[in-house]
Amino acid sequence: MPMIRRGAQVPARWLLLACVIAMVSAPRPASAADEGIVDVHALPRMDGAVEDTSRPDTYRATYAVPTGVAATSEATRKLLSADGWVPYVYPLDEKNSALNFKKGPQGLRASFTQARGQSVVSYTPNRIYSNVPFPDGATELVFDETRPYLGCIAPGALEATSAFFAKEMATMGWRKLTPETAARWPNADLAETVPNGVRVFYDHPDGDTTQFYKQKPVMLTLTRRDDGRTNVEIRVAPFAQPEVLQADDDMAGLPRPKPTKSARSLGSASSNKREMAAAAMAELPAVLAFYHRELAARGWQEDGSAPLAPGDEVAIRISSAEENGVLRLGRKYDFTMISLTAQVKESALAGRARAKKEADEKFLGDALGAAQQLIAADEARRKAQAVALSDAPLNALADSKTPVPLPATAEAVTFEGGDGRLEFSSSSTVKALSTFYRTTLKTAGWKEQPSVINQPNMAVMAFSRGGKSISMTVMQMGPKVKVRADGSGLVTEAARPAASAELQARSSEPLKPDPDSPLPVPTQRSSKSLATTKMPGSEMPFRRELAASIPAPLGDVLAFYRAELSKLGWQEKTDGATVSAERAQIDFTSPQGPAVLKLGRAKGETTVNLAQKNSDAAAKADIVPKAGQARLMLGNMGPNEASLTINKQTVKIAAGAGGPQSPKGPMLDLPPGKYLYALRLPGRRARTEALTVAAGEAWGLLVGPGGDVLPLQMY
Repeated sequence: MPMIRRGAQVPARWLLLACVIAMVSAPRPASAADEGIVDVHALPRMDGAVEDTSRPDTYRATYAVPTGVAATSEATRKLLSADGWVPYVYPLDEKNSALNFKKGPQGLRASFTQARGQSVVSYTPNRIYSNVPFPDGATELVFDETRPYLGCIAPGALEATSAFFAKEMATMGWRKLTPETAARWPNADLAETVPNGVRVFYDHPDGDTTQFYKQKPVMLTLTRRDDGRTNVEIRVAPFAQPEVLQADDDMAGLPRPKPTKSARSLGSASSNKREMAAAAMAELPAVLAFYHRELAARGWQEDGSAPLAPGDEVAIRISSAEENGVLRLGRKYDFTMISLTAQVKESALAGRARAKKEADEKFLGDALGAAQQLIAADEARRKAQAVALSDAPLNALADSKTPVPLPATAEAVTFEGGDGRLEFSSSSTVKALSTFYRTTLKTAGWKEQPSVINQPNMAVMAFSRGGKSISMTVMQMGPKVKVRADGSGLVTEAARPAASAELQARSSEPLKPDPDSPLPVPTQRSSKSLATTKMPGSEMPFRRELAASIPAPLGDVLAFYRAELSKLGWQEKTDGATVSAERAQIDFTSPQGPAVLKLGRAKGETTVNLAQKNSDAAAKADIVPKAGQARLMLGNMGPNEASLTINKQTVKIAAGAGGPQSPKGPMLDLPPGKYLYALRLPGRRARTEALTVAAGEAWGLLVGPGGDVLPLQMY
């Protein structure tokens, strides 16, 4: 068979053909085992473990035990340690709740979740791509199997530890570098010495155990400790690391090199203060050279050294025409730790404030004019469309199969008896349809609850009878009127699902995060919406809210969000958290501010509502309420002064308040609760609506030109 030389460009179709031929011509015997992958189903388990067999998986074993997560994690660690598995943590990942183990050439990961009062334990194999020996009894083990990196304290003296590694490294296929074998790295200095210790360089001619990549040479450093033990570090040799780093995507408008193991940022390119922190997989001189180059190319100049903070090896003051900043570099494990901050100068802040004020005034003026035109056009369109609707009294449709009667003009009827939902369109007016249902349901023994929404274009009605209820909304939408109804009074027994297990059917694959979503959401979803509230012209929202429907069990969705939010630095609050099979609500603290996750079940899917507040942005805009209170901000786009009465207080809202001429309207701080408020305009009857507010929330009430009131949660 002809061979393809290594490194040649090969068309994709030939690569595919080669893979097919390889699989057909050299099948792997069924009995053959991958020695690098542990059989997770043969691992020890806690007493009373009940395995989850709903989704059989060769590479995952999941079981539940009736104990808390903390106790389960500690018991699992002891159980696996007794079986010869050595626990370790990943560099920069010391707080992860999952446990990692190594036993010879095999790796293992044990993760834990809470579900319905039990702990769920998942075993998954972890391939050791670059294996190095662990000294028996070593403590403070930090390990990464991909580079590799090993840091620990060996219990023995320097000489015994050195002999251990000389033997075990050779057993695993590592060989000591010599001037001849290191010739391909011109900067290699194999004679480098370490005070009070030894240093040895190794390479692995055969690559990793899977032949996945060519292994870089490593540097073993052993140093004697005062307590008789030995510090151990194995990492990629500095001379094998890249000397010239390329730029990755900016974060907060600040440069970062690649590759990095982790990175985070605060702010954006236009923020008054912005920060970027990263762990670069490179030596400090290469990272420093990268920033000398990138900062100069962006118009920054270096202004001498800054005071060193703990962990710093380099600290440099930098400045541009509008900003001052500090670049800090240090070493941790085998990473160069980067901290880059930038702060807008006072003179530039004043200029930005003037420009923002002018832009805000123009934006608000344009928005107000456009809104008034849209509202007027919509009102005219609605009135023109209402002319075609019939106001004639309605009769019930014959042979209707729904629990409540349908009017004779009902079209496109959708009825879901299992969920208790009814929808249809009609060519009759809102008034005619409301009268029809008030009359027919009253005759059938239903009692109507008072409602404050009863207008020519919209009516909301609520009925009750014998412990059951029906909520109904009748709204003009274009040339038709839409009727929506739901409630226990519409549920039919024949349409109920056979078992709740059917509604909680598991998804076919693990939930994966959507990389393009600003808030976490799985790619497996049937719907998604993202709403933000912010000041006009501002890039920083006060509040972000994600709503989605996920075709997966609530427990899987909850586990997804706990994992993804933890990666973003969100911390879960245990106080007040509620988790059940049908709903969950958990409060979080995020780097930007407080947040809340709400999960529920509807139509066989899990509904998600994730809301996050930005405390700094809200504080700068002066919309944060007093402690334990809610704030109400009032605005008036109409031509006349309005009067709003709420919580026994009456507030006058001048025409244009909250607009370009008066950006801030009146504000009220209220205790948490549900309030009825009355709006009065000259020559009109008072309109009464309800609003529910919680502590720490900020709501806007905007009076439109037509007298309508739009409530909007701002924070």
